Amino acid sequence: MPLIASRLLERMTPDEIARAEAVEQVLPALREAASQADADARFHLPHVKTFANAGLLGLIVPREFGGMGGGLRDLTGAIYTLATACPSTALAYFFHCSSASRGLLPLEGLEAGLYNADEAPIVRAFAHKLLHKMGTNRLWLANFASESGKSEGANITIGTEAKKVDGGWVLNGIKSFGCGTGVADEYLVTAKLAGVDGVEGLAVFFVQRDAPGVSARAPWEPIGLRATATDGIVLKDVFVKDEEALGIPGAFTRMMKMSRGTFVGNQVAVTAVYLAAAQTVYDYAIGMLTKMKFQDTGRSIAESPMHQALIGEMTVDLETGYLWQRRQLELESSDPPILPKPLVMRQWRMAKGEICEAAFRVGTNAFKACGTSNTTNNGPIARALRDLSMGLLQAFPAERGRLEVAKMVTDGAGVQSFGAK
Repeated sequence: MPLIASRLLERMTPDEIARAEAVEQVLPALREAASQADADARFHLPHVKTFANAGLLGLIVPREFGGMGGGLRDLTGAIYTLATACPSTALAYFFHCSSASRGLLPLEGLEAGLYNADEAPIVRAFAHKLLHKMGTNRLWLANFASESGKSEGANITIGTEAKKVDGGWVLNGIKSFGCGTGVADEYLVTAKLAGVDGVEGLAVFFVQRDAPGVSARAPWEPIGLRATATDGIVLKDVFVKDEEALGIPGAFTRMMKMSRGTFVGNQVAVTAVYLAAAQTVYDYAIGMLTKMKFQDTGRSIAESPMHQALIGEMTVDLETGYLWQRRQLELESSDPPILPKPLVMRQWRMAKGEICEAAFRVGTNAFKACGTSNTTNNGPIARALRDLSMGLLQAFPAERGRLEVAKMVTDGAGVQSFGAK
């Protein structure tokens, strides 16, 4: 059988094939636990060991740090593959892998000369430590950046504060999203440095899951993607040692300059969760409608005019999602770059919404086509609808993306990824 990732990734290299094969090895465990995890709204904890044993916690970590040496294409293909079995686990795994950008981008920034002689050793040590945690030590990291506070000028506004003390930092704040609360071995927390104005004060810290002062927010009971452990965390006078922090003013914003487009370099992979969920529900619907027969004629239900119309719409929407996903992935992974970064960012503002809305339409038409027998809340159609609905608002709704694109087109205004309050 062809690799699942090959549905999305065109012209896979031998190394990409080998990494995709490693991803497929964990699918049976994900499929077995998916339904119960969704019903319980709880991450299946044995998955952490399953991923660690497969070496997948270092999928996009360079081999010199104990990883598998994959890149953005590998990550996107992996998220797509995993989401065919359990979209919740795929999303949680994405947020773990997104932590790698806080190590990879600083190293690129060092090569580009973005840090001075005093800063460079600190930046390098932090980057190496992060990548070794993921690769060599096979730790699951929860990447906590988002907060509930919003602003008009940024997609993510950071209010969590880090105050300098002897030997380290004291963190206070609340993180609302990131996946992995109580699951990850360690938390990677973005905070603002006390006394440093604006985005130059943003910094990154390693926080031990069971450190004094760390607690979970109230349990999150979402409509879909329920098994992601996205409760969020509360930080109250949490001490972090200097060696567990990248607290240099401006270091975070300088590393962001090295990303090709989406936020800090890998957001394009997250929409593969919804594309895979759409493909899965499409396959289920086509299979069911083809097998079921009209009792009076014996013909397949899939041949009726109404079902033909719905199948046609589903097929167009699914292919639309693939086109946007592949185009964005190509823009962010091609070497040399195809477009300058501002245009890649503009493309992402459109792509995210178009992919997620097309995927959701596949789910709604599958719901229409498959009838009342498929409305049970734990069935594949209902679960797909619930999971796909989350893509309509994750990170930013399509409406906001289109508005930001319009501003870019008319007045050249860029999109600010991070802000501080």
